[in-house]
Amino acid sequence: MTREELVNKLKALSKQVYSNMTVTPEEAIQYDELTKFPELKVVIVDLLTPEYDSFLASIDWVAPRPTTFRINLQNGQMFYLIYGKRSWIAQVEGKKYYLLNLPEEERAAQSIANILRYGIKEEAGTEGGKIDLGAELSPPAEETPAETPAETPEA
Repeated sequence: MTREELVNKLKALSKQVYSNMTVTPEEAIQYDELTKFPELKVVIVDLLTPEYDSFLASIDWVAPRPTTFRINLQNGQMFYLIYGKRSWIAQVEGKKYYLLNLPEEERAAQSIANILRYGIKEEAGTEGGKIDLGAELSPPAEETPAETPAETPEA
């Protein structure tokens, strides 16, 4: 193998490796944060598998420091991913999981799987998904006074 053949082979392999790591155009359109923060995609893939697109509704950049993202799921639930000094932190249902530790990453993935199983979020006090606003917001009936004022005789 000549030097030129080796260089061409390495170029072909490097293009193949880098093409697998880049964000596809459809992901760039749907999830703008993944293009701005490529590390975020790695964390989401670790927690939700490469098929994460089936479960995500949107990704919102919530706070700049510490960098915080709200991950909105298809079923109306959400969790947060926070970029800490040492690693990413997943906050799922109020509990924080430091993703640097493998056991905590597994517990975070299990908690996310649990909220995915909840199904679609229903409003409190609803029946069949409909809210009866008329019952709660109707003004109270005015009370009639018990005594009517006596008419004063004209003098």
